[in-house]
Amino acid sequence: MNSAAMRPTRAGKAHFSMIRGLRTHARVYGDVQAQPIVIVPGLGCASWMYRRLARVLSRWRRVWAYDPPGHGFSQGRLDYPCRIEQLTDHLALWLSANGLQRAPLLGHSLGGEVIIDLAARYPQLGGPLIACAPTGIPENPSVLAQLARLTLDIPRERPSLWPLSAAAYTRAGPLRFYQLASDQSRHDTGPLLPQVRRPVLVLDGTADPVIRSWTVETLTRAIPGARAVQVAGGTHALTDSYPIEVAMHTLDFLEDLAGR
Repeated sequence: MNSAAMRPTRAGKAHFSMIRGLRTHARVYGDVQAQPIVIVPGLGCASWMYRRLARVLSRWRRVWAYDPPGHGFSQGRLDYPCRIEQLTDHLALWLSANGLQRAPLLGHSLGGEVIIDLAARYPQLGGPLIACAPTGIPENPSVLAQLARLTLDIPRERPSLWPLSAAAYTRAGPLRFYQLASDQSRHDTGPLLPQVRRPVLVLDGTADPVIRSWTVETLTRAIPGARAVQVAGGTHALTDSYPIEVAMHTLDFLEDLAGR
């Protein structure tokens, strides 16, 4: 993708859908006539943490930055969602409700596991997959291990992201964070990988203390035809620290598929 093709983009707009009785939010960027792409956030994250990436992608795509239930501006319940499977089921309903059944899905961190889970369990939904620093596949670290790794990552992120992250984690709440992080050790996505029949691109940052290199290698070997790209200097939140690189790799990947 030639960066010279960039053109000014418009600010995103709030979009709400009723999914299972819950008001579900997405921030939508770009031209209504453009081909869509959906951003699926990580654990405890919110759509506003992905605005840098969304604004770059929106120069070529209609970007939907989705808030899972109980995250961002989307409603949740005290007991929902508390399992990764519930996140996947909700995303499936939301995609269908908004006519995005075959849209490319860009999942960050836990969102990477969710989109892969969706591709295996809902093969009729979702287009090409871009998994950015995906957690939980095939490694299922404990909650303490996840927190320790995130603590190492925080100083590496842009200081401007810190208040956005704090607001998102406060909104999701410690109980939801704990429940979903705990479920990663029970919800084993690894055996589902050979069932994925969508083109997959895995993006990993070289400065990410959360993801282990062997997990990326195992993931790409297990999914037929998957490819992996490392973003030099990319942190765990590489969607924020390197939005242009993530966007260019994503757009090149989608262009390659369209040219086949």
